[in-house]
This record gives sequence, structure tokens and C-alpha cells, in this order.
Amino acid sequence: MQTSDKQAAANGRPTRDSVDLSAYPGLVVVYLGFRVGRMRGLKALLGIGRGLAQMQRERPDGLLAHENLVYGLNHIGMRQYWRDLESLEAFTRSDPHKTWWRDFGRDPAGNGFWHEAYRLSGGMEAIYVGMPRPIGLASFAAARQPLGPFMTSRQRLAS
Repeated sequence: MQTSDKQAAANGRPTRDSVDLSAYPGLVVVYLGFRVGRMRGLKALLGIGRGLAQMQRERPDGLLAHENLVYGLNHIGMRQYWRDLESLEAFTRSDPHKTWWRDFGRDPAGNGFWHEAYRLSGGMEAIYVGMPRPIGLASFAAARQPLGPFMTSRQRLAS
């Protein structure tokens, strides 16, 4: 703690800190949300919750931090910090994520899902599935269908 921080703490004032991200040049921050739209969607949410608990225990390679968030009574989410896009992609292409996404695509059970990704090195991207109204970047940016060269997170980040 620097002298000014020690003095601030001694005077009961909060200390100020920041972070040095130079060790994480490929850092990707992802916000995710899951909105329950129907009662039967609670079952899907419970299944995802178990998988998320497992993920937090086992910590896939590249996951630096995971924080749970609450957006509303029927809308939960998380913020994740990944070492790099390659680690995030490896996780999304493996179980349990691959199975969650496949199952959700087959039957969203009236639920909505979204994510937004931000790269320290530049670029932002988002996907929204079954959300009743715009949220996040979609609340002000023009909608675009995730087709062709805009299909994957990596492709959207490069756009």
C-alpha cells in the first residue's frame, strides 16, 4: 500500500486501486444472461446452474474469473474473464457448453439467452436469442442476423 493509501485508510476514506492488465494481452470479458420466459424454463435453468457450478469448481483452462449476476427476478447472468479468445472457444466447443447450446437450440422452452464479448485488444460482439426486448448493445445498435461471415463470435469480433 502506498503512503497516500495508508493515510486514506487511517482517515477512514476508501483506498483507490486499479489493475495492470499487461499480463493479459488477449483478455476477453463476456457477459451472459439467461431469461426464464415460461415455468417449464425453470428446469432448463436448473440444469444450466448445475453445469455452471461444475465449471466454477473445475475451472476450464483460460477462465480467469467467473461472477454470478442477477438482472431481475427471472433474468440471471454472469460475467467471465478469459485469458484469450482461443481458451473461450475451446470451452464453448466442449462439454458441458456444447451440450447446453445444442439443447437450447432444439428447445429453448420459452427462455431467452444472450452474450456480449469484449476484447482488450479491440472488438465487441453480441448474440441475442429469444429475448423479448433489446438489452445491452442491442438497446442502441442496429440488429444484424448472425449468418454467413457473421455467424461465430470470432467472426463478429473481426467485423
